Amino acid sequence: MTKTLTVTELTLAIKRELEPRFAQLQVQGEVTNLRQQASGHLYFSLKDRDAQISAVLFRGNAQRVARLPKAGDQVIVRGELSLYAPRGSYQIIVRELEHAGVGELLLKFHQLKEELKRRGWFAPEHKKLLPKYPKTIGVVTSPTGSVIQDILHVLKRRFPHFHLILNPVRVQGAEAAKEIAAAIKEFNAHHLVDLMIVGRGGGSLEDLWPFNEEVVAEAIFHSKIPVISAVGHETDTTLADFVADVRAPTPSAAAEISVREYSAQIDFLKGAAAQLDQFLKRHIAHKKELVAGAKRHPLLASPYGVLKEHIQRVDDFSTRIDQAIRYRVGQEKLRLTAASRAIEGKKPTAQLIHLKEKLGRFQEGVGVAMAHLLRRKKERLAQLIGHLDAVNPETVLKKGYCIPFAEKTNSVMLSSNAIEKGERISLRFHDGSIKTRVEEINGV
Repeated sequence: MTKTLTVTELTLAIKRELEPRFAQLQVQGEVTNLRQQASGHLYFSLKDRDAQISAVLFRGNAQRVARLPKAGDQVIVRGELSLYAPRGSYQIIVRELEHAGVGELLLKFHQLKEELKRRGWFAPEHKKLLPKYPKTIGVVTSPTGSVIQDILHVLKRRFPHFHLILNPVRVQGAEAAKEIAAAIKEFNAHHLVDLMIVGRGGGSLEDLWPFNEEVVAEAIFHSKIPVISAVGHETDTTLADFVADVRAPTPSAAAEISVREYSAQIDFLKGAAAQLDQFLKRHIAHKKELVAGAKRHPLLASPYGVLKEHIQRVDDFSTRIDQAIRYRVGQEKLRLTAASRAIEGKKPTAQLIHLKEKLGRFQEGVGVAMAHLLRRKKERLAQLIGHLDAVNPETVLKKGYCIPFAEKTNSVMLSSNAIEKGERISLRFHDGSIKTRVEEINGV
């Protein structure tokens, strides 16, 4: 007879049979039904196409996970199976969790890194020096992210007269690597910039993966334009960082590096101006003190008689200083104007206008040359027609001449010796012909 069990007895019996058999397991699936308790524990389900199973990640284990999962993530969990008696349901107690594919990506990253290192793409001798004073800076990044805004903010603050060209690309997703590589090649093909910044904001390994693709590393390595890599945060490292000529910890730092020499020169000029101002103030103050002391001297009955020459020298010195400062400022303005015009001259629109004007002049010259050539050919043709008309037999016949033809052979008779008396001949006129018989031959 079958023994009757209570629910508790049956549940405990299943628990004893089930849990030891699945004490160590590893399961991959998609996260769904995710909820996080105030206690820090995470409850969720793992599902695939045909089934799902509950799982729990307690706070202590969750603190050791590099990146907590979110709904829709593919993850790999390790732990044990447990039956929760109060609800009569089984679940996975998760001890470790990693995002599916991250392990493969890390392996692929290190394998490609070693391969590129073997090729010499990371070698210092292949690194190009950054231009000290780049006229145009190219940026390869997303047009909607914070990276381009950070770069613009730094450049406006450090060097207000910068010229920047953005080549917008996707920096995440399956097609991002191809777009990034194509943008780098476009800058090189058209020689648009003197320096290039390639980057994006921080993110996970999957988010940054386009900058670990070989196609991007190859485009950077073969770039004739120096490249600054600015991918992610300071702790993030990609293959683009190793191949680039300079690696910046952040996009803002890349902007700082690109105009470092400009900024240093501006800081130097500002410091020199401040030192000159202080020197002049101290010098003038010193001179004023000398003048004041001389004015108070008891031996000088008329202080102006003694000090007038010194006062004039001070005035002359001040005037020369003012003129020198104005001259220096004027020279710097001229240099800035010349630099601005040079930058404007490099713009594609200015070059296109120049080429259009040049093409217009070429078209006008070709039109004039063709008209002259056609006129000469028409004149030559008229001359040839006149010559042909002069030697045309029809023209000679119109002057009263005729051409004799032998009736038998229908050939032109060139001499009276070729004609016999009584022979029939044909006479060709300009408007027809007649036939006649030779009655008499008189030789010359």
